[in-house]
Amino acid sequence: MERGEAVQGSAPESRPGFPVAVYALRRHAGLGLLLVVTACAVAACDGAPAPAAEAKNDPVLVAVENIAVVRSQRIEHGPVLSGSLRPEQEAAVRAEVAGAVLQTYAEQGQRVSRGTPLARLEDTALRDAFLSAKSSVATAEQAAVVARRNAERAERLAAAGALAERELEGARWNAMSAESQLADARARLALAEKQLGKTTVRSPITGVVSRREVSGGDVVQPGMPLFTVVDPSRMRLEAAVPAEQLGVLRLGAPVRFTVQGYGTRSFEGRVERISPTADPATRQIALIVSIPNAGGSLVAGLFAEGRVAAEVRAGLAIPHNAVDLTGSTPAVLRIQNGRVERVLVELGIEDELAERVEVRSGLSEGDTILVNGARGVAPGTAVRVQKAAAPVRLER
Repeated sequence: MERGEAVQGSAPESRPGFPVAVYALRRHAGLGLLLVVTACAVAACDGAPAPAAEAKNDPVLVAVENIAVVRSQRIEHGPVLSGSLRPEQEAAVRAEVAGAVLQTYAEQGQRVSRGTPLARLEDTALRDAFLSAKSSVATAEQAAVVARRNAERAERLAAAGALAERELEGARWNAMSAESQLADARARLALAEKQLGKTTVRSPITGVVSRREVSGGDVVQPGMPLFTVVDPSRMRLEAAVPAEQLGVLRLGAPVRFTVQGYGTRSFEGRVERISPTADPATRQIALIVSIPNAGGSLVAGLFAEGRVAAEVRAGLAIPHNAVDLTGSTPAVLRIQNGRVERVLVELGIEDELAERVEVRSGLSEGDTILVNGARGVAPGTAVRVQKAAAPVRLER
């Protein structure tokens, strides 16, 4: 029994080639290995998985620009259009007679009234023609007076039987011829006076000089452009819409638009004219939008884009980029009690210009929904809105 116990409890001396020290080292080494394995297992259970579990439960941070709050808003629907602004009334002032430009009275941007002189042309030849015509009228008037008196005397003599009928007819003919020559002289005088008046170039409308084409000393011919005068109190937008949307257009429909150079400032006009035919090449319908511009803030030639507000209503609206249209029913991701949930919605009219769409059911005013890149967050995920950092103030 003592020999057997020696084998189980310690290194037996009777075993050749197995020193007691080596046996003890291996025995303790095995025990140490067991302790290391046990310690590692405990560490694995108590330490490593804990951070992973906590990370899994942490809410996902969502930037404030990736959320939207459902609000009741004005929603407009209708054809989108774009075009250029033009003055409602524009007059191209051209030379009506030939001559050298003696003087100009108006500059670009100057406000003028109807009849205001814009320039004066050389008028020597036309003034001479006018004076000659005036003299001819005076001569014709004298001749007509003499002819009328002779005709009256002939009538009296013929009545007394002292004048032959043929002589009476001759007196009458002379009087009629003198009257005809007087009328012709007066017509030539009126024409000469009109031509002379054309040497003073006047504005045909009240407005602003938008262009001046000539300067003093220039020689002009009839038909040459001299000035352009526009009335800026009313503008018009010349635009076109697809023929498919003709059904929603109507005269007088409001049009809201923005203008290049005016930022987000909005302007309003009304549909004044609609073309009865479509452009065969583009299948577009041309239309004219009349725009009041009493303050003169709008400038002709600028590019404008907007929309005919064919349908206007107030209702709940959300951004376009909040709606998931991949399924059979539109859906959005809503934050409810700190978690994301997928909500099916019924959509109404679309406000293309404002990039939002009406929501008829599925959401309530005040609901918070995900937009932009945050739409990739899976339903059921805990989220927290990360507010924008306050601006850093620099010490001076």
